[in-house]
Amino acid sequence: MATPHPLTTTVSGADVRVRFCPSPTGLPHVGMVRTALYNWAYARHNGGKMVFRIEDTDAARDSEESFRQLVDALTWLKIDWDEGVEVGGPHAPYRQSERHDIYREVIDKLIATGALYESYSTAEEIDARNEAAGRAKQLGYDNFDRDLTDAQKEAFRAEGRQPALRLRVPDEDLTYVDLIRGEVTFPAGSFPDFVVVRPNGVPLYTFVNPVDDALMGITHVLRGEDLMPSTARQLSLYAALIDAGVTTFVPRFAHMPLVLGETGNKKLSKRDPQADLFLHRERGFIPEGLLNYLALLGWSIGPDRDVFSLDEFTAAFDITDVNPNPARFDQKKAESINGDHIRMLGEKDFAERTVPYLAAAGLFDEPTHEQLVMAFRVAPLVQERVQLLGEVPGMVGFLFTDEVSYAEDALKGLPANAAEVLDACVTALEPVTDFTPEKIQEALAAELVEKLELKPRIAYGPPRVAITGRRVSPPLFESMELLGKEESLRRLRSLSTFLAS
Repeated sequence: MATPHPLTTTVSGADVRVRFCPSPTGLPHVGMVRTALYNWAYARHNGGKMVFRIEDTDAARDSEESFRQLVDALTWLKIDWDEGVEVGGPHAPYRQSERHDIYREVIDKLIATGALYESYSTAEEIDARNEAAGRAKQLGYDNFDRDLTDAQKEAFRAEGRQPALRLRVPDEDLTYVDLIRGEVTFPAGSFPDFVVVRPNGVPLYTFVNPVDDALMGITHVLRGEDLMPSTARQLSLYAALIDAGVTTFVPRFAHMPLVLGETGNKKLSKRDPQADLFLHRERGFIPEGLLNYLALLGWSIGPDRDVFSLDEFTAAFDITDVNPNPARFDQKKAESINGDHIRMLGEKDFAERTVPYLAAAGLFDEPTHEQLVMAFRVAPLVQERVQLLGEVPGMVGFLFTDEVSYAEDALKGLPANAAEVLDACVTALEPVTDFTPEKIQEALAAELVEKLELKPRIAYGPPRVAITGRRVSPPLFESMELLGKEESLRRLRSLSTFLAS
């Protein structure tokens, strides 16, 4: 029975080193952020280090814009790192595109030990040999070039061929213990010697990724389930790197569950709106709420508890507690948890966070002092009522304009005697001198509920639509206080006139 490599690391605590190493292509998505979050939390839980490295060797797809968006995303979410791009560290540079000389040195060491060998076989030749031997084509390379003589190599070079470099894979079972999934064994012969350096001399991702991990002392590789099949190749390469003196240990591996879309059993696509991190931010998720929800995509802090702080998360998190089964992204649950975190914010903090959303909705450009005062005064009235910061402008926009637009559903819901109710509101409020919520309610209740004998739902529906234009709004009496007496009376008369026309 195969056993894990005897030099597999056993480090814990402050010696733990993890990495987040995305490719800068496209927009940051929630699956990528979940990976960053789990790595960050594992490092913080153990008092270890997180390295942020960029895998930018695909010049056709990588972009500086995507890199800046990655940094923006992590900064917004307050996921910090101890070494890497932007902050530096003892293993710089932290971009693959700047590490070619380093890779060349490692390649030379592996050639010297015989771990890498020249391979001249073309795809057509491999297919032909497999067919002749009765082997299925999908089995791929047949290790033909392992023992080429110098004369054979010279003959290939004379034809103008340039060799790829392949890793000599161990002819034995490879086993490791996945921190999430338990013991995993790759049988001997289940994969062939694989290319690590192209004929043009450029090393492949399958080489540079584990080499960087080895050189940077990464002890725990925490990554997505979709990368699990490549672990066999990484274990093979690590054995060669140890033999060549490049590193002294094999890291521990953990493969996190896939994140599925809301329906079906397909991985959440990058093109799915739910995968777009910045769309969540645009709609009004706050970092605390989004991170809380992403933490739940494969992990739980305890039974019947979904809401927790980031500090509570890092204190409780252990990668071994992650569930290997796929996690499903639930938009409604994510928004509900975000709403819980919104209500946990201090009033001033919440108000400050709403201002960019009010500006984005066109309620103001550069807010005046009066507009800021209004934003801060109304914030407590809606903090208990929203799940997303993006909902705030629609609820408070009536305070930042003189022209109220009436929502269609609000008008449809008005009673037949709405104009009469509005006129009675004006009659009740005109004498009020102390225009506070208590006095406003007292005057309206006396006129509408007691005198006209209207039920509160009928009584306060028309003035709510007159003041806010909406069927659902911040508390009515507090809203009227914020507007002031004259503006409130004007709006009550305006809707009465509108209904009569």
